[in-house]
Amino acid sequence: MATDQKAEVKGEVGQALFEFLHMEMVSYLVSSKEKEDQGELISKLEALGYGVGARMMERSCRDVPRFRTELDAMVFLCKQFWVHLFNKQIDHLKTNNQDVFVLYDNNFRLLTHLTDSSQYSDELSRYVAFTSGILTGALSNLGIRSHISYEITKPPQCVFQVKVLL
Repeated sequence: MATDQKAEVKGEVGQALFEFLHMEMVSYLVSSKEKEDQGELISKLEALGYGVGARMMERSCRDVPRFRTELDAMVFLCKQFWVHLFNKQIDHLKTNNQDVFVLYDNNFRLLTHLTDSSQYSDELSRYVAFTSGILTGALSNLGIRSHISYEITKPPQCVFQVKVLL
């Protein structure tokens, strides 16, 4: 097997393990904290993601020069950092050139196992909250305070809105 093929297989195995770990983490938190409301569960998942995102960004931009603008940091996040997370770049990035960035992922990996059924509507935000925390932690590591909101249009499509806080 060629070196490129081995690296591709290794990346896919890593992605599959990450997806299974993510599903189990959500499942564990849901089953162990049945008395908690949805908001508390989402907050815990975001907090877990925050720490992961901060550490991953530290590693991802270790050899990268300091970003001059928030737009440069967001482009790095969409083109490089997202590849480390999900083996693909963000599909589309929009900005109002001030303090709001919108990231579009048309095939969000952590939602691909869910169908577009109303029975899963309550669970969808559980599967995106961890990634929202990862984004917040990653941007925080770059010195960018932000608030991340997300919208699940039609699984597995997901839109993240990043509001930079001054």
